[in-house]
Amino acid sequence: MRLGWDEIRRRAKAFSEDWKDARYEKGETQSFYNDFFEIFGIRRRQVAVYEKQVQAIDSNRRGFIDLFWPGTLIVEQKSAGRDLLAAQMQASEYFNWLPQRDQPRYILTCDFQRWRLIDLDDNGRELSFALKDLHKHVTAFDFMLGRKVTFATQAGVTIKAAELMGKLHDALEESGYVGHDLEQLLVRLLFCLFADDTGIFQPKDIFLQLIENDTRPDGSDVGRMLNDLFDVLDTPETARQSTLAAELNAFPYVNGRLFAGRLRTAHFTAAMRGHLLDAARHDWSGVSPAIFGSLFQSVMDAKERRAKGAHYTTEANILKVIGPLFLDDLKAELAVIVGRKTGRDKELDKFLTRLTRLTFFDPACGCGNFLVIAYRELRRLELEALEARWPKAMSDTGEISRQGFLDPALLSRVTVDQFFGIEYEEFPARIAEVAMWMMDHIANNALNESFSANYARIPLKDSAHILHGDALEEPWENLLPPERCSYVMGNPPFVGAKYQNELQRAQVRRIAGLGGSGGTLDYVAAWFIKAGQFVQDNRRIRIAFVSTNSICQGEQVAQLWPILFDRCGLEIAFAHRTFSWGSEARGKAHVHVIIVGLAHRDHEPAEKRLFSYPDIKGDPVESRHAALTAYLFDAKGVANRHLVVKEEGRPINGAGKIVIGSKPIDGGHYIFDADERARFIAEEPGATVFMRPYLGSQEFINGGVRFILHLSEAPPHEIRRLPKVLERIANVRAMRAASKSKATQMLASDPTRYHVTVVPKDAYLVIPKVSSERREYVPMGWLQPPTIASDLLFVQPKTTLFDFAILTSRAHMAWLAHIGGRLESRFRYSIGLVYNTFPWPDATPAQRAKVEVLAQAVLDARAAHPTSSLADLYDPDTMPANLRKAHAALDAAVDRLYRPAPFASDRERVEHLFGRYEAMVNPLERLGAAKNRRVSRKAQQQEPPTG
Repeated sequence: MRLGWDEIRRRAKAFSEDWKDARYEKGETQSFYNDFFEIFGIRRRQVAVYEKQVQAIDSNRRGFIDLFWPGTLIVEQKSAGRDLLAAQMQASEYFNWLPQRDQPRYILTCDFQRWRLIDLDDNGRELSFALKDLHKHVTAFDFMLGRKVTFATQAGVTIKAAELMGKLHDALEESGYVGHDLEQLLVRLLFCLFADDTGIFQPKDIFLQLIENDTRPDGSDVGRMLNDLFDVLDTPETARQSTLAAELNAFPYVNGRLFAGRLRTAHFTAAMRGHLLDAARHDWSGVSPAIFGSLFQSVMDAKERRAKGAHYTTEANILKVIGPLFLDDLKAELAVIVGRKTGRDKELDKFLTRLTRLTFFDPACGCGNFLVIAYRELRRLELEALEARWPKAMSDTGEISRQGFLDPALLSRVTVDQFFGIEYEEFPARIAEVAMWMMDHIANNALNESFSANYARIPLKDSAHILHGDALEEPWENLLPPERCSYVMGNPPFVGAKYQNELQRAQVRRIAGLGGSGGTLDYVAAWFIKAGQFVQDNRRIRIAFVSTNSICQGEQVAQLWPILFDRCGLEIAFAHRTFSWGSEARGKAHVHVIIVGLAHRDHEPAEKRLFSYPDIKGDPVESRHAALTAYLFDAKGVANRHLVVKEEGRPINGAGKIVIGSKPIDGGHYIFDADERARFIAEEPGATVFMRPYLGSQEFINGGVRFILHLSEAPPHEIRRLPKVLERIANVRAMRAASKSKATQMLASDPTRYHVTVVPKDAYLVIPKVSSERREYVPMGWLQPPTIASDLLFVQPKTTLFDFAILTSRAHMAWLAHIGGRLESRFRYSIGLVYNTFPWPDATPAQRAKVEVLAQAVLDARAAHPTSSLADLYDPDTMPANLRKAHAALDAAVDRLYRPAPFASDRERVEHLFGRYEAMVNPLERLGAAKNRRVSRKAQQQEPPTG
């Protein structure tokens, strides 16, 4: 059974608590590590041995490795308090005595309470932590579960380069040099800076020398010199004036598109000249063109970023998109061809030709990061194929050269004009064009080095096709006909439904065509739908977009995915589940995102790839599946893989009804904190009887209390004797009457009544609407009258311990986490989407009784800590051991109500629950698939229950 990281963390926490008193090396080491391996569901004796004898290569010295996993891990264990540095030196010595094939990647030294893990393949990177914190660092041991997927970091990109240009931008803007001229000036300067260090301009640094030696220190003539230079770069050498200064004439002709058109002269100061010189002295030869995205972000303020929904992309994250979209398949295909014994050259020629026919389209391209990295990877593949086609060999003279040498200019046929994009803003659109030229030059240099040539595409001729326009308004086929397109990809704007302006909201509703209120789709959904429409004329096109995770959980799933599945005929070909999306620029944007790759079902891959993140800031673990649901988990448990959970107005699972708590709509006039209540009662003692404790989710979870006047049942003659209360009533009446909402205006005629009144007479269960995603369980529990729950709590007036047991179980938490929506990243509980749709288990009276006993044990464990709030009790770092154990026992019992075999992870739980949900809403369709699963179900039932 392969465990999920949520289960592994729980096991790690329990392990730490069980071994918190361990001290003695000889007596406890083997039991300690047997239990440690069990955290990961691994039987230690299947992979590792104790007391492995090793001997020095050059002497008779011998030693014993405390625990040895060949090729993976050495453990050197010490008693508590012993020197771990000495243990590390001893382990390193044993490492050197091992045969190379058995030398492991990791060394762990430990004295039970202190742990030190060293990764020898990562320059000896060290991780140190205490036993009690094992659950926080347990993902560092992902090597125990098999090789993790890693993605290259953004090599060569320097934030310093972007910051240097950002300083120049800010100085020019502050002086009044703004708008189109400023943007064009920056784009041209960026090209010159890059060209000065990469061989486009020769000799190297002639641009630096021009500014340093031929402009005045006060900067007064820098703007004029730059304009003269741009004219030169726009003029062929044969058309230049004979009187042109030699320092300008030394620059090559680049092309008319980049430098055409004269800019308003920028008047530099000495400080501005200094910023330009600092940028020119920086070594741009190591700067990837992907820096342009970071540059653009660095010169936008945070308000603009949010308004445009712009979240900028690291190189590593781009590879997460283009790898499964096309790159991995091309790499695998080339590897097969290179390994062929016969017909290799012919197949290489076909492969090279096919690369020239691929086209790539980013309909929200920004500064071109996706296009740039995709082009770089395509050129690298081309070069690898060319090197295989014309391998190096030794000639008769002893000189190594390539067989059948051809001119690289004829060999390399992949060009930037295979790349297309649409960008709303002009500045990034122009940056994207320049970035593609820069990447083209880098690729040409690599070709030159491999083939000992001197090839450059100067003057620039081919160009990426970047359209400055609104991608949701422009017909994509006008830029790139679908029959010519291979891949659609990118990172569209994320803007949530509540943050869209009127135009954006209208665009989404028009494209989605949902009718009625128009739905609540995020802005990014429009790109998915428009891409789905685009592929109808070429069903071989593959799609991959970065998105907020809200399109795959919560209410948006039922709005978006029937369009993509049914209207557009798409299937999920690969996906990355939620991970943290960071930027490498000033004012970093960090959001939680997913990546979804789509294919038309006429050409969908047989195997779907799913990347899951045990640590949302770390690397993913890959799994393969026959089909994936819209919620990004395996569809094997359902007959209809297109099934989506729809909001229900009543429970469809046989459960009792829950409602929102009281919602006064009083403008705050009836609500008091403790101090306000005390002052009010001092002035109006007769109001005490009408003042009740009032709790929302904040007070319920974190402690504290507010108070509310409850007057709807108060006798009128008593209210009339309370002038301060009457004053509050009058204020509420006036506030409601002045509201723009007609429903609120109607309430003005009955000001003592709440908009929603829920005041149970007996104890009642409450569930917070919002809870931190860090918690393993949403804290829920009972309140007693006279306390009134606010509308930030859901209320179940008539409830039992069994209801509480199911609702607080891992099963229900898994349903909430995967099917429910989120508020930012926090769990957002919903009646219609979560509670009313949750598949409850069947239970015999005996099973109910057992579960209720375990539910009471959870409440008893809470009660054992009377001074701690629910926030304290359910913080994963401070959750008491007795409460954790009580929940674990309850979880195991509830899980067994669903099936005898334990669940390895929350994802496995929700996959099972999804099948049960289908049985509730589509029982006939479910019956058609039941027969196919009888054998596997029988095998599950025979598996012994654990946990």
